[in-house]
Amino acid sequence: MTTASSQSPDTGPAGTAHAPDAERPPQISPAAAATAKLALLVASGATFLAVLDTTVVNIAFADLRADFHDASLSQLTWVVTAYTIVFAALLAVAGRVADIIGRKKLFLWSAAVFLVASLLSGLATGVPMLIAARALQGVGAAGLIPSALGLVLQHTPPARRQVAIGIWGAVGSMAAAVGPSLGGLLVDVWGWRSVFLINLPIGLVILAGAVKLVADTPTGRKLPDPAGTLALALGVGGVVFGVTQGTEWGWSSGRVLGLLAGGAALLALALLLSKRHSAPAIELDLWRSRAFAATNVTSLLFGAAMYSYLLSSLLFLNAVWGYSELKAGLAVTPGAFASAIGALVVGRRVGPAGQWAAVAVGSALFAVSCAGMALLLGPEKQYAAVWLPLGILAGIGIGAALTAISNAATASLPPQRFASGTGLLMTTRQIGGALGIAALAAILERHSVLDDKGYLQVFLACAIGAVAAAVAAPAIRSRPARTT
Repeated sequence: MTTASSQSPDTGPAGTAHAPDAERPPQISPAAAATAKLALLVASGATFLAVLDTTVVNIAFADLRADFHDASLSQLTWVVTAYTIVFAALLAVAGRVADIIGRKKLFLWSAAVFLVASLLSGLATGVPMLIAARALQGVGAAGLIPSALGLVLQHTPPARRQVAIGIWGAVGSMAAAVGPSLGGLLVDVWGWRSVFLINLPIGLVILAGAVKLVADTPTGRKLPDPAGTLALALGVGGVVFGVTQGTEWGWSSGRVLGLLAGGAALLALALLLSKRHSAPAIELDLWRSRAFAATNVTSLLFGAAMYSYLLSSLLFLNAVWGYSELKAGLAVTPGAFASAIGALVVGRRVGPAGQWAAVAVGSALFAVSCAGMALLLGPEKQYAAVWLPLGILAGIGIGAALTAISNAATASLPPQRFASGTGLLMTTRQIGGALGIAALAAILERHSVLDDKGYLQVFLACAIGAVAAAVAAPAIRSRPARTT
């Protein structure tokens, strides 16, 4: 990163005054630019794998049931749930640890854990082994996300960080959307084990690149309070698990109520301990920034709508229109690429002061798309006329909103706390996603699997959630710091 000259206006040979150095476009050495590109490539690749594995397994359910025909459906759902719960429970904690011990160190350890867990998942001989491996994979993924963004911001000059975050956000949003199509292709050609084993060659390349990066200097702060950290992880895990199982076990069942009440109590305990401890598990002072607090609210609302939309889209195509898993995955692929375009546009074209507007516009576009699906779709197949344009519009909105939320969150944080803030932001998104999936299940439970009415109601609910995120977006706006 370059520093400004101590001289104010420079004077040329003829006495002509030039603009101050601070106003010139920042100059970066070729070596620094290469390092920034490598950090972005490494972080984007790791984020792609971590986010991909939240959705790629959904499409492999039929193949899993064929191989493990003695396992019940509720057991197989744990293949997805184990990853989601552990991932959500440890994100906030991992972000704090990354800022304390070093982002590169946590990144390397997390990548190694993720790859070992992927190998164990691909070689699983039974459902219990597969579930345990998926939980371990969630541990690795939780460490990858905040440390990956931390590496990008550490090695990228401030003037170029917004573009870098835009690219990182594009990769993350595309991974969530492309998971079903990629999963469908892998399962159709090589079987369900390939969904996990594909991580190995990609992950090894990512690890090799990360080793070349310069390690950051740890902040020297203490590790978070172990009691508060445990309460936070168990609290988030309990709430997400309770919400995930609510439809299957019944919302009035003792197990669901116990999980929700216990998770809420543990979260309250974590907050209480964080107020009193010198090294809190939850850095409450981060939420004193109105912009950061608002990004967490929009992340929760938008995550609920987005994850519900991504799953219901596949279910609708498969159950109502009769598409195969592979054809359904390919049908949603244009939306995945559209999300990357939306993310890149926001990253390159929208300034810091306009991120709140990008969140509002992206959420509004997504809401319009979901509302259009609720009003225009039906049993009759209308892919080119209705689904394709609305899916592309939804993808652009998803990419724009997610990237702007990430941009606004990091802009409101000091550099030494980027990973901590990212961990908290992703935690709220995952909790929102769990709530959205639970709402989807509750709506679909009232209808037949082949009935289009349930899916259309879900699309309408997604539109309402996206509108709520758009309404909350102006709170992200903060007064820009004055510069001299």
